[in-house]
Amino acid sequence: QVQLMEAGGGLVQPGGSLRLSCSTSTTIISDYTMGWYRQAPGERNEMVASITSSGNTNYADAAKGRFTISRDIARKMVFLDMNSLRPDDTAVYYCNAKRIGRPTYWGQGTQVIVSS
Repeated sequence: QVQLMEAGGGLVQPGGSLRLSCSTSTTIISDYTMGWYRQAPGERNEMVASITSSGNTNYADAAKGRFTISRDIARKMVFLDMNSLRPDDTAVYYCNAKRIGRPTYWGQGTQVIVSS
């Protein structure tokens, strides 16, 4: 049973920073593309950032220049560092693991609220 466990969400003021973390297994973090997605109330789930098994990163336009995805294979963790947060970043953030030909896995989500 694959488990993805997110942590690090919370309430932050506009302009502030948060670090989200996602813990998983060695096989998943080494062999899968890991991603962060988010879903705001009434909105579609959208990709925020991803990192492939070879370490290549990809960002949504809204995340470029403000968010950074990284991974620590030894700790079996993926991170999303979010800076210059805005109210429209408010959403539930989900960790995701996918690989062609294999099931896609999701974490339970962590809430991020950006508000003064």
